Amino acid sequence: MPLSPTTEGFRAAFRRPSVTLAEISWRWVTGATAAALFAFGLFEYLSTLPVTNGELLFLRTRQPYFVGEAIAHILRGSLNRVVLSGAVAGWLLACLWIVAASLGRIATVRALLDYFRRDVASNVSTKEAQGQETTDVPERSVFRALARINFLRIAVALAALLGFVGASILAGFASPEANPRPGIAFLLFLPLAALISLAWWLLNWLLSLAGMFAVRDAEDAVGAISASVAFCRERPGAVFAVTIWTGLAHLVVFVSATTAISMPLGFAAVVPWRLVVLVMALLMLVYFVLVDWLHMARLAGYVCIAEMPEALLAAAVLPTPSPSGSGEGANAGPPLQTRMDRDETILSDLPNLAVET
Repeated sequence: MPLSPTTEGFRAAFRRPSVTLAEISWRWVTGATAAALFAFGLFEYLSTLPVTNGELLFLRTRQPYFVGEAIAHILRGSLNRVVLSGAVAGWLLACLWIVAASLGRIATVRALLDYFRRDVASNVSTKEAQGQETTDVPERSVFRALARINFLRIAVALAALLGFVGASILAGFASPEANPRPGIAFLLFLPLAALISLAWWLLNWLLSLAGMFAVRDAEDAVGAISASVAFCRERPGAVFAVTIWTGLAHLVVFVSATTAISMPLGFAAVVPWRLVVLVMALLMLVYFVLVDWLHMARLAGYVCIAEMPEALLAAAVLPTPSPSGSGEGANAGPPLQTRMDRDETILSDLPNLAVET
């Protein structure tokens, strides 16, 4: 019986809501910590800024030029503290994210492995389910490998940010101060930014996939990355199908969420703004829940591809048509011979070889 990894991934996400709840827990805890730290730091920073009577006068005029000059004068000389405190806070949040993401990935991947090895493998024949061994993996080695992989993901993100800065500098050469041409600079920056974004997405996706092998096979960071590359090379069709279908589902959810969030803005003139903000916040939370659920469905699809035999997945991803174009292939001819017969006399390197009759 052929299996569809995409269907099995969505089925696993439906049948195991605790896995999605675990994913939401560590993601939202990290996000809430970052938001609280940002808000607390922003208010503390604003409370330390001295504001003179002249600056207040400029702010009360509500003229863009005077307001901008007043804000620039207020912030003058204090950006160094913002950069330093932001760097420290970013490093601490990165450490928190590495720990939370590593522990969360251990919990989710092991739950999905248990689901596919017990529930899904029991629905196929014993011969097809052979080779699915469950091994006890040391917790420390798995956590160490995942921490290194997540550190590489942060390094890739920082490299992408530096790449954007470098792309803006290169594009700025086309628009010097003596002869400014912002349109050409933007046209040069856009393809560079697209290439950087594509490279970052591919590397981040590959490192995220490597975390599955770090938990499943107890591989170290380098071994998990190598295993993920080999996984994509051996089963590209199934991996591509899961990625595309979950990506399309994510796109549909994003379009629906943006449409739903924009609707309360139309009632902002007749409805209290606090109610509008509350509705928009609830819609954003629903969107984040659906995104995390789709992420778990995609991860479950990858686990299904890794756990199920190739024979069960090939027919689901690329069905083989019958030679006649109809039927189930019962009248298919003999298999095509692809090996060379060394006993053929035409292949002999001896001249005038006699052929026995």
